[in-house]
Amino acid sequence: RRLPSQMSIHDLPHYNPSLSDSRGIQVPVLSKVELWKQEKLKKLRKFQTQAREFLYFLVLWGKTIQKIGGNFGGGVKSYFLFLRFLVVLNFLSFLLIAGFVIIPSLVFRQVGTSFMNSTGEVLVKSKICTIYEPNPPGLVVFYNFFLDLLSGTGFMEYSFMFYGYYNNTMVGNSSFSYKIPLAYLFTAFRLTPSFLTGRSHSMGSAARVAVATGGSTVVNYSMIVFNGWNFGCLGETATKLKQKNLLYRLQVDLEEESLKKRAASLTLLKKFGLHSLRLLMALLVLGLNIAAFYGIYYATTYSQEQQNKRVNKESDGVQDLFFEYLPSIVISVANFLVPLLCDQIAKVEHYSPSITVIVALLRAVVLRFVGLGVLLFTLWNQITCTGNMDDAKCKECSYNYASYACWETRVGQEMYKLTLFDLLINIAVLVLVEFPRRMVVDNWSSKVSQMVGRQEFVVSSNVLGLVYSQTVVWTGALFCPLLPLINTVKFVILFYCKKITLFSNCRPPQKTFRSTTSAFFFLVVLLLGWMLASVVMIYSIAVIHPSRGCGPFRFSDNMWSIIPTSFYNLSAATQEFLFFIGSQAFTIPLFSLSGLVMCYVIALFSIYGKSVGLLRLHIGHELTRFFSIFPFLL
Repeated sequence: RRLPSQMSIHDLPHYNPSLSDSRGIQVPVLSKVELWKQEKLKKLRKFQTQAREFLYFLVLWGKTIQKIGGNFGGGVKSYFLFLRFLVVLNFLSFLLIAGFVIIPSLVFRQVGTSFMNSTGEVLVKSKICTIYEPNPPGLVVFYNFFLDLLSGTGFMEYSFMFYGYYNNTMVGNSSFSYKIPLAYLFTAFRLTPSFLTGRSHSMGSAARVAVATGGSTVVNYSMIVFNGWNFGCLGETATKLKQKNLLYRLQVDLEEESLKKRAASLTLLKKFGLHSLRLLMALLVLGLNIAAFYGIYYATTYSQEQQNKRVNKESDGVQDLFFEYLPSIVISVANFLVPLLCDQIAKVEHYSPSITVIVALLRAVVLRFVGLGVLLFTLWNQITCTGNMDDAKCKECSYNYASYACWETRVGQEMYKLTLFDLLINIAVLVLVEFPRRMVVDNWSSKVSQMVGRQEFVVSSNVLGLVYSQTVVWTGALFCPLLPLINTVKFVILFYCKKITLFSNCRPPQKTFRSTTSAFFFLVVLLLGWMLASVVMIYSIAVIHPSRGCGPFRFSDNMWSIIPTSFYNLSAATQEFLFFIGSQAFTIPLFSLSGLVMCYVIALFSIYGKSVGLLRLHIGHELTRFFSIFPFLL
């Protein structure tokens, strides 16, 4: 550090000219107080480091995930980090609903509190609509017990697992008041703040990196050369894998540049032929998706018809279980076959490697989400008689009571079966496909086995599977309150299954697309899944009439009516405060302040964009200058 012109080294405090090092440089002497402060600061830093290392061991699967990242790269590690985030999210959701709904309901039942109409008097058109008699839980043989466990019927139908078990209980006196319907509706919206808080920072970071790179080949080349190496690689295998990964990324950039030059040199007739071929393939993919959606619609309709036929009949065992799982089977088959056929179609479309991966992912996302939407639409279509309340089936109770005495529980059972079937499929694939494939490849030295080789751990498809599972849970949590707990257990089992198959059966993928694009894309897909689940939940709460014979909203015209009823039961001061929050005197300044903050962020974003553009231009000039000096490197 340079001293001011008026100060010499002799003017420094605590300087002793008699002390110097071996080279004659004068060393300042610190006082005892400053030495004590420095010693305490060193001890504090050492304590912080040790505490951080101790807390690291308490982090869920921290050491395992670090080992996965060191051996298989950051792409595979990101999948397990994402899985850990979903485990924590589902477990916190379960704790919330257990604290506000399950435990109070259990306490009120133990003390003998009866349910009452706490949502206002509603005229019931017929007493028949209030009759709900699920299968009695009496003693059953283990065979039927196991079938009920898989289908969510029998002893499970009238339990804490599903919506129909909860009563419209209200406990209140001069100092305490508690409403189960209000708590139930509150927990239905529990995932909104937790999800947005947990993912907004990650989406912002991924978006900033994606905007900074901007898909530029020059910038991406610089990032690979200067920032591409991972110094956390463990072992020779991981090092070679990282080298191959970097080599492949450079090859992808070169291939994309060559494809751009080739596309620019195409004649008008060849361009027309290429785009016509792509349009034809897109229509073929659309036809495959429509066929899959029709199969899901038909399977759901047929499954519901078979379940309605045996309402008052004895169970036929495995045959009835097959009919109940028919929609889940068709959805799983469609999610496996259609992307496989689309991958073959993509080979003749001649897109660039990164565009090919993104198009494949978009097609898989549309298939999974729209397939789930078709299942829900089919159920709503049958529950509400296609929206025609004058239909004979829905006229008496405002919903199809004859087939769905407690329709919320039936929807929850479908979501429960989707979640359970997905877990069973993952375990079956691990045991019946992945382990035998590895044993054949390792022990049978034929050309076929060597050509097939060990399977790759494809991060994109595995992450989409997690997003789909979480979307099912968000959709069914309103009708199956314990579904987040089931999904927590499922994801824990899935973590260890994927860990076993990763280290035992898989070879890491050598072909990966850019991590910035993938991270942002996965977060956007998760946000789309949450939006789909939110639309289903809002429609169910605000539009469809609740079942009159079960659940905490049995006396309401819709679930939302509990909100205004509870609002007018509040004190006058609380009502005035909430009215003020909703008035123009509060909202107009709030929106104005939000607009100013947004304008500042947009201006900041524009400045950063211009800075990135100038840096790119500067890099281009420097590269041109460099190759003009050393032309033999071209």
